[in-house]
Amino acid sequence: REGRIGGRRPKLTAQQQSEIRKMVSKGDKTAADAARLFKVHPATVSRLMARAGGDGMASRKVTRAK
Repeated sequence: REGRIGGRRPKLTAQQQSEIRKMVSKGDKTAADAARLFKVHPATVSRLMARAGGDGMASRKVTRAK
């Protein structure tokens, strides 16, 4: 068989992920700003914050007006 065992390599190292989580959760940078800084898609940062249970866009609840 061809292909990678274990899937694709992560774009961000563990240290970079930690740094992004700190920046965004402290409010120093927005998720979009952090994404630009590390040259990744904003969805990558949002997914990272959601996994960490942080304050990223993915973790916010959206409520509809009645």
